[in-house]
Amino acid sequence: MAELLVFVESNTTGTGRLFAERARELGLVPHMICADPARYPYLSELDVPHHRCATGDPAAVLEQCRRLTRAHRIAGVTSSSEYSVGTAATAARALGLPGPDPGTLTAARDKAVQRRRFAEQGVPSPAFRTAGSPREAAKAAAELGLPVVVKPPGRSGSLGVRRCDTLEAVAAHTALLLATTADERGNPLPASVLVETYLDGPEFSVEMFDGEVRAVVGKHLDQARGFLETGHDVPAPVDDATRALLCDSARAALAALRLGWGAAHVELRLAGGRAQVVEVNPRLAGGMIPQAVLAATGQDLITELMALTAGRVPARAPARAGCAAIRFVVPGADGEVRTLPDVAAARRLPGVVDAAVTARPGQRITRQGTFLDRLGHVVAVGETPRQAADRAEQAVRTLSVGISSDDPGEART
Repeated sequence: MAELLVFVESNTTGTGRLFAERARELGLVPHMICADPARYPYLSELDVPHHRCATGDPAAVLEQCRRLTRAHRIAGVTSSSEYSVGTAATAARALGLPGPDPGTLTAARDKAVQRRRFAEQGVPSPAFRTAGSPREAAKAAAELGLPVVVKPPGRSGSLGVRRCDTLEAVAAHTALLLATTADERGNPLPASVLVETYLDGPEFSVEMFDGEVRAVVGKHLDQARGFLETGHDVPAPVDDATRALLCDSARAALAALRLGWGAAHVELRLAGGRAQVVEVNPRLAGGMIPQAVLAATGQDLITELMALTAGRVPARAPARAGCAAIRFVVPGADGEVRTLPDVAAARRLPGVVDAAVTARPGQRITRQGTFLDRLGHVVAVGETPRQAADRAEQAVRTLSVGISSDDPGEART
């Protein structure tokens, strides 16, 4: 009897498809439980069986899994979606399958809980307040000192995260967030926001697996509208002392949240002489980071996670000291996509191991300052971090997406 690896929803870019492909390479049969299969074109492209379900209801997901067990053996249940990792863990625990503790995972997804745990355990992180109204948020910002960051406590991909430099901006953005009562998956949002001190310094992430550091990643940000990540460098070009500082804070953050099983993506900033934890995501990184880690080090974190989820001992490749860089295609204007570049030409450039454009002719572009702005990516390798970055930047410049701008004064991508 074939063993299934069941996915509860998916992210919409990159690793969702790779989860299914890696599962098959391990001899497992991927199945998807989701509310709307049209959200994931790769399901039909890879002929992945899918089952419609109200995935916002953990009991409904568990019942669907139990239906599958009537004809199949389920080896594991997981998700590549930030929003569904807790539901997947709940189903896995009920079925006696491997996975993280669902209660710990669900609590860790709440950024307010994270902040309180960090404060209690002395983990370096920004000062914060929670607020349930624009007035409360403005009061919190005045107490903390401007500028501040205002964010929802439970979303991902920088959605709704803004730096605010005035009390008026704090109140206005808080009102906007509180008026949004459901996330992009239709799940209800709490009627509160987080107000945090703004950390002025370079940003990094530490990629963890079963509590062990696998990579320290340097991040490139465009903060014109929000906190759009425009690229990543693996490894981050930092000295040994800085690397140790980042790793120590990441380990302390996971300990404070009592996380240890599987993957975790820890975001930090260097500010005030400390590596301060911005947030912990109890999942594999998005933004093509696992692919860059694979290209740089030879370690396939996706395959390892699929094996661990299925109750197998992950086969870990010996790490090599390579370098990789990711750069994203981002629009320079709002408008409509008119023309697409020749991706094959970018793939032929020195050091490029992956290049793709996800934009489609006629697509409407409205920049938000989040991961949703990305129209494509390049992954390149090199002998040094600088060479890998130069190659990725050269390649991404060839991936110009023609946009008919709403504002004639704005440049095309």
